[in-house]
Amino acid sequence: MRSTNILLATLAVTPLAVSAAGTLGFALGMNNPDGSCKQTSDYEADFKALKPYSTLVRTYAAGQCNQAQNIIPAAKSAGFRVLLGVWPDTEQSYNTDIAALQASVPGNEDVVFGITVGSETMYRGNFTGEQLLSKIQDVQSMFPKVLIGTADSWNKYADGTADALITGGVKLLLANAFSYWQGQDISNATATYFDDMQQAIGHIQEVSGSLDSIRIMNGETGWPTDGGSDYQAAKAGTSNANTFWQNGVCGLLDWGVDVFYFEAFDEPAKQPSIGNDGSAAIETKWGALNADRSTKFSLSCRSK
Repeated sequence: MRSTNILLATLAVTPLAVSAAGTLGFALGMNNPDGSCKQTSDYEADFKALKPYSTLVRTYAAGQCNQAQNIIPAAKSAGFRVLLGVWPDTEQSYNTDIAALQASVPGNEDVVFGITVGSETMYRGNFTGEQLLSKIQDVQSMFPKVLIGTADSWNKYADGTADALITGGVKLLLANAFSYWQGQDISNATATYFDDMQQAIGHIQEVSGSLDSIRIMNGETGWPTDGGSDYQAAKAGTSNANTFWQNGVCGLLDWGVDVFYFEAFDEPAKQPSIGNDGSAAIETKWGALNADRSTKFSLSCRSK
């Protein structure tokens, strides 16, 4: 489509002049630093710390730790909106999350930004696009007033794996993009990030035939700070995280793309993650803020 090609050409060289600034959100864990489940008061404290920067958070599994039940009242009182999650990988996790949503969402749609069904399920090979579409349609039928979609790795949109979702009427697609997990040196991290998102957005718009019929967001991006582990050429450190924030995150927001930063706060109790090369990486130091909710670096975006 010519309009899509124009968008891609513009995205590659300059911010989108026709688009307002994107919305910043944060991925938010369900556990306190000691590993205990967060209660409503804990989410209220989270929101107080985050409010200078954003009023939008993303979660992953509504039924675990009674997350939906505990976070919705806190969001309502703090003026936040929450993107809730369903973990569909097993029948038990799916049913647990659906039950939690059915108990918490009706009557609170004003603070529920949407619901994601799955997080990188196509990337892990748990579902095909067609199988995931069926799950999403089931959840949409249960919550007709709520925006329903999924989150997956950027390349699963770019390579056509998610085409069934694009053509199947799904209205919310989150593309995750991590230069760190692609082993990029910080000097090339922003360019890699932009290219990943360009490929995902361009393919979705080309297949849908529209620039705006689907809400496309960057579902996750981030960089580990001091105390984190390196991954190939990607070096952890607060200075590098700050550089990626200013150049990558702020840059994509400036282009008019919504971004969820992974993640809001450090999670000391989190287990290591395994990279594509099989190496373990500490994931306790990915917060934009420390576990005690103090800041690590400025989260404002400097004017370019």
